[in-house]
Amino acid sequence: MPFLRRALVPAVVALSIAVSAPVTAQISLPAARPETVGMSSAKLAKVTHALQAHVDAGDIAGAVAAVMRDGKLVYSTSVGRRDIESAAPMTFDSLFRVYSMSRPMASLGILMLQDEGRVNVNDPVQKYLPKFAGQRVLLDATVQDPAQTRPRKGDITLADLMTHTSGFGNRESKMYVGLHMRSWDQPLAQVVDNMAAAPLFTDPGAAYRYGESADVLGRVIEVVTGMKLEDFYRQRIFGPLGMRDAVYYVDPARAGRLATVYRPEAGGKLQPFEIEPIPVTEHRALISAVGLVASPADYLRFGQFFLNNGRVNGKQLLSPAGVQLAQKNALPDTVLPIGKTGYNTGTGWSLGGFAVVMNPAAYDHTVSPGEMWWDGSAGTRFWVDPKENMVTVIMAQIQPTDGHHFREQFKTLVDDAIEIHSPH
Repeated sequence: MPFLRRALVPAVVALSIAVSAPVTAQISLPAARPETVGMSSAKLAKVTHALQAHVDAGDIAGAVAAVMRDGKLVYSTSVGRRDIESAAPMTFDSLFRVYSMSRPMASLGILMLQDEGRVNVNDPVQKYLPKFAGQRVLLDATVQDPAQTRPRKGDITLADLMTHTSGFGNRESKMYVGLHMRSWDQPLAQVVDNMAAAPLFTDPGAAYRYGESADVLGRVIEVVTGMKLEDFYRQRIFGPLGMRDAVYYVDPARAGRLATVYRPEAGGKLQPFEIEPIPVTEHRALISAVGLVASPADYLRFGQFFLNNGRVNGKQLLSPAGVQLAQKNALPDTVLPIGKTGYNTGTGWSLGGFAVVMNPAAYDHTVSPGEMWWDGSAGTRFWVDPKENMVTVIMAQIQPTDGHHFREQFKTLVDDAIEIHSPH
């Protein structure tokens, strides 16, 4: 495991309870000492020191990390700076651009609508968005010439969109950029119409290709419900789950908590960096599958929702059958593995919009079979482990996201702190 080459500073003797009383009250998460859920405070202290070592080495400006087990917040830490220039410290309520970690919200929305009988994941997308009926496929996906196409074989289903087997490409692909497929001043309806007018990279169901499928899911939600996607998320997901800081627009009251994204320059010094011009502090036309800003507490609640079998405050927001769909790999063997190197050789994909661990041995950090996870392109990641009944979140703002494997090391150290394994 490559991160083990980096020396760790010595661990302190013990770590006091994970969160202070004021922070616990602020985020309204039940807290407990790690030992009450079979974890070690002393070993969790090593997590904090390891993250601080990454800050001291200049790998990241700062980070916030937290662990819930058996529904209790048992560890949290904030290290480094939210903004280097102002010396603003990272705090547990810091806000982060989560990029692709936005996408599972669209899948959850579709599963909720399926529970209500308003959609079926096996429906063709053209049932809701007719412009996709005649979509064609590139003759050569490596060339990406939109003038060279052939008829599509089969229809795109909602399940194809949820598992990235729809045939759509990434927003940064040469063809999409050349066709001006999306911009932040275009509403979602226009962006999705643009996608329908462009050819697919592959036939539906033929291959796993991570891309812009969740934007189409978002538009289906709008058409079926008659609601703007942001309103649907707020009313059906963010509000009920208590995801108070999950927003597309960072208003002035929140702006001071927004962490700066950094990138190391040639000499290694961290400098502010804009991955793409998402104007999160301004109202914008495009509310889509990326562009969400959130806090670590928001994703702790999101992950815990699935471990609670779709229940929040006594209400069943997603059926147990829907939770199972969100947790289990939905990709057929014909499209596995989803990649040829690294994690991808041991990873599947669920209808919940999550990567699913199928072979832990393919990972360079500790994970459980069936663990769900995903990350964002600025250094955020979360894991939901049904086996250990645990949600683990880490958020930083760094690009490239590697940061000398700070996320992988963090997860391994957290799992090393488990002293009594769950009977789940």
